[in-house]
Amino acid sequence: MKKSLILILLFVLTFTLSKTIFAHCEVPCGIYQDELRIELIKEHIQTIEKAMKQIAKLQSADEVNYNQLVRWINTKEHHAKLIQEVAEQYFLHQRVKFADPRDEEKQKKYISQLISLHQLIVYAMKSKQGIDLKNIERMKKSLATFEESYFGEHRHKLDGAHKK
Repeated sequence: MKKSLILILLFVLTFTLSKTIFAHCEVPCGIYQDELRIELIKEHIQTIEKAMKQIAKLQSADEVNYNQLVRWINTKEHHAKLIQEVAEQYFLHQRVKFADPRDEEKQKKYISQLISLHQLIVYAMKSKQGIDLKNIERMKKSLATFEESYFGEHRHKLDGAHKK
């Protein structure tokens, strides 16, 4: 009786204290807001850029405020990880579709999307490693390339409806 009560308590604590995941699930529910994901990535890039600038400013101060420095480093890393999660879990796992190798145009689009997402993920990783603002520009360029390849002539509105 005592063991089962402890197991139940442990089970409840595990699920109530665990982190909540906000990423869109991998269930093919059909509820996609691709444009929203792109805008979120752009916001993450802006946040990383601000964090890098704040880190540089704090490091060059006469008296370094290590508490603020650590907070900005953590913020930068958190947002870089969120970029990677959206690129991987949402776009690569769910939205970028395999292309028929016989269809040269679709194959070209598929490869472009893979390359630009891979670059975005790598530059997000590099932004965790330092404060080189060149990685911000590289992320922006990779995202713009992916956006053009992914949406083409058709852009999604945030409500999911198409527009030309």
